[in-house]
Amino acid sequence: LKSLTRYRFDKVKERAKLKSSVSRLICILFPELENLVPSLHIASVYTLLEEFPEAKQVASAHLTKPKFLLETASQGRYKQEMALAIRNAARNSIGSRVPANSLELQHIIRLIRELNSEITEIEEQIQSIMDELHSPITTIPGLGFRMAAMILAEVGGFTRFDSPDKLLAYAGMSPSTYQSRQFKNCYPHMEKRGSRYLRYALYNATKYVCHWDPTFAEYLAKKRAEGKHYNVAISHAVKKLVQLIFAMEKFGTPYYLAT
Repeated sequence: LKSLTRYRFDKVKERAKLKSSVSRLICILFPELENLVPSLHIASVYTLLEEFPEAKQVASAHLTKPKFLLETASQGRYKQEMALAIRNAARNSIGSRVPANSLELQHIIRLIRELNSEITEIEEQIQSIMDELHSPITTIPGLGFRMAAMILAEVGGFTRFDSPDKLLAYAGMSPSTYQSRQFKNCYPHMEKRGSRYLRYALYNATKYVCHWDPTFAEYLAKKRAEGKHYNVAISHAVKKLVQLIFAMEKFGTPYYLAT
């Protein structure tokens, strides 16, 4: 499970870099497109750009082709109205015509599609293992199987830790401490030692849990109301989540009973 979750982590990170490159290239070739779609990184936009990577190409195309591409890739969500809006924007675009950048954009989109397929395959294997584990932490609202799998894999067995604080320290998310003969002081920033994968999983899992679970949402709002920066407030919520996960795994209790 650890090998799979770390492999997925690397693949997702690689895909994120490629998506940044897509955004950069679109800014050169067809900058107006970003304001016409909810996201540049959706299937319908990628399908259109694979065929017409430059604004000038979209502008000169017969409306039937971009309409067909958008409608098919979006499963009917985007039709002639969207195709017309994009073509009109393309005709007035300030985008440059750079064949090398167009080719690069097409190649990157293909690489992203390949990565999507690989990530899906990895996630299917992760899901299979998680189904066998029957971990109670997957019952926590907002904690998907991906982050739950990474947490379980990186912890490697909750019996290794005497307390939630020890687990938090292992993740490198306990406050750093400076001590001398005269005084001892705790700095507000995290130590960032230990498993960076576990730290990543706990931080991201907590953000989703705070969004979907009313108890955690209220706790985060309370910390924010105290004047704490968002990241500091999240770190407090991480500690609360670790305490919850530790208890659930120790006693095998699902979320609705643990709370």
